Amino acid sequence: MTVTGVAIGLGHVWRFPYMVGKFGGAAFVLFYAFVSIFIGVPALMAEFALGRQTRRGPVGAFAAGGLPFGKQVGWFFFFVVAAATGYYSGVLGWVLYYALGQIAAAAQLPYDAAAILPPDHGFVLKSFLLQLLCTGVVIAACAFVVLRGVRGGIERISKVILPAWTLVLIVLVVRSLTLPNAMEGVRWYILKFRFADLTANVMAAAIGHAIFALSLGGTFMVVYGSYLKDDESLARPALWTAIGDTAASLIAGLAIMPAVLAFGLQPTSGPGLVFVTLPKVFAAMPAGWLFGTMFFVGLFGAGYLSDIAAVEVLVAGITDNTKMSRPRAVWLMAAVCFVLAIPPSINNAVFVPWDLTFGSGMQTLGSLLAVLTVGWCMHRASALEQLALDGGRPSPRWLVQWIRFGIPLVILAVGVYWLLTAVFGMIHAV
Repeated sequence: MTVTGVAIGLGHVWRFPYMVGKFGGAAFVLFYAFVSIFIGVPALMAEFALGRQTRRGPVGAFAAGGLPFGKQVGWFFFFVVAAATGYYSGVLGWVLYYALGQIAAAAQLPYDAAAILPPDHGFVLKSFLLQLLCTGVVIAACAFVVLRGVRGGIERISKVILPAWTLVLIVLVVRSLTLPNAMEGVRWYILKFRFADLTANVMAAAIGHAIFALSLGGTFMVVYGSYLKDDESLARPALWTAIGDTAASLIAGLAIMPAVLAFGLQPTSGPGLVFVTLPKVFAAMPAGWLFGTMFFVGLFGAGYLSDIAAVEVLVAGITDNTKMSRPRAVWLMAAVCFVLAIPPSINNAVFVPWDLTFGSGMQTLGSLLAVLTVGWCMHRASALEQLALDGGRPSPRWLVQWIRFGIPLVILAVGVYWLLTAVFGMIHAV
């Protein structure tokens, strides 16, 4: 539950639907599900193995795993997680604002739906201050749970929030599918698959999003791998994390896309799909305030688990490498994350590059380095021991070779593709 809660977050409900809309529906969805199993599960096993073998967070794990300049690499990704946690907490603050806004709308209280969203350019003091207020509340709530530790805080709250969020999603799916013309949205979302739609652009986007959605990146899953028992097969938590993660995305899309298309709205509205388009859907529904409240409260719960995980990664980095006590480390990292939430709160011209850099880009690089560390730098006998199946049975040879060669080549190919796309895009623009 805890590791699945780490993976499931805003990426599944905020990011996944607008990626589906941007990259054409069923082709993206089905290839994403394929990638989550055949790349996601082995990559998760590798990151769990790195954490459990070294019993360290990312700062110490890369060095202990034998990666050249491992300590410097670990501190670099420590900063990446801090910067990503800042903007992620900001987005979670938006969700909190919209959840309260749905309740306010039901009570016929004044509520400005657009007040908290940052402008495309320039600076608006009202939205900036609202973002910082909500971000501060979110980070303080995360610190409160992390202070109680993994089992006393994070594990306990995961067991409550994940089942509740699943129930909310199922209710929303039922409501979405009973709307007029909803089946047209279902066909576009998951049934209207054509091989011609499976372009290089779609495949690269699906692979990148799978890495993002599974919280791969040489940070989160390394920390939680360090908490796993020595006699537990890593295949089981990796498989169930990938299944739970992918199912959450597919169900979230099924709750959102048919409803969007049923009301004649565009699924290609980008990152604003959840915050701009969906409130219009809820407003047009009978008892829409109730479904809107359920949606945004549930989304906050799912994102909250991932935010807690991010703070835990940072705290582990501090306590593993300094003599600072856990409570002091918690409040220090809470303050750092709040400060790093300020730049992307100014406007979308800062937020979008911040998201792409510290979210998608650096996360993919971290996943690549984690897999290379396990496949090529860690002592081979130690790596095989960590990757063993139930009962100590050795992993199939193809799985080991896939971790050593296949996954790094796939990630490198995606990185080169996006780099060339960006370069040719700039040349064409000039």
